[in-house]
Amino acid sequence: MRSYGQYCGLARSLEVVGDRWNLLIVRQLLIAPARYRDLIDGLPGIATNLLANRLRDLEASGVVERRLTSEGSAVEYVLTPWGAELRQPIESLIRWSTPLMVRGPEGDSFRVEWLALAVPALLDARVKVRPSATVGLEMGNETFQLLATSSGFEIGPHDGRELDATVRADPSYVLGLAAGALTLSDARTLGLIEIDGDESVVRAVFTA
Repeated sequence: MRSYGQYCGLARSLEVVGDRWNLLIVRQLLIAPARYRDLIDGLPGIATNLLANRLRDLEASGVVERRLTSEGSAVEYVLTPWGAELRQPIESLIRWSTPLMVRGPEGDSFRVEWLALAVPALLDARVKVRPSATVGLEMGNETFQLLATSSGFEIGPHDGRELDATVRADPSYVLGLAAGALTLSDARTLGLIEIDGDESVVRAVFTA
């Protein structure tokens, strides 16, 4: 393991998660436990041998562990309880990145699943009065549900429950709404989103 030779919490943390790809691997495992092939698919651009090396290092450091899937026929990677504590600093970095995201993807890879971590992190920081609501998010061919409760926000696949409203939009516009870089009124005026159901619920969820 590379050492900075400094008795500093930041330096020692970076010795564990500071290598290229490490925090993105953690991001994927915060979304859900994953098999090796799932991680390859969710990390566009990573080489298979590099992923194997990074997983080995993270496992040796106590951030990641392997376990059998529920079917018992394959191995998946999960965060240890200590590794899962990286959620808060990663969410802080997501919020800090807002000025960097305004210019759009510029040809970079994007996966809708990444919003499962980003949107709640952004809304948790902005929206202080949280309604109790379930909003569907239709983005391309994928549908998610955004749960808003007094304790925070959570995104996951739609489990069939009744939705208070549904938002149809490009993922980048959903990200802009969550970050506060795009207002709901402007998005409606510009025709960037469509809303079915109770629009007041959508406004309550996305408005600081």
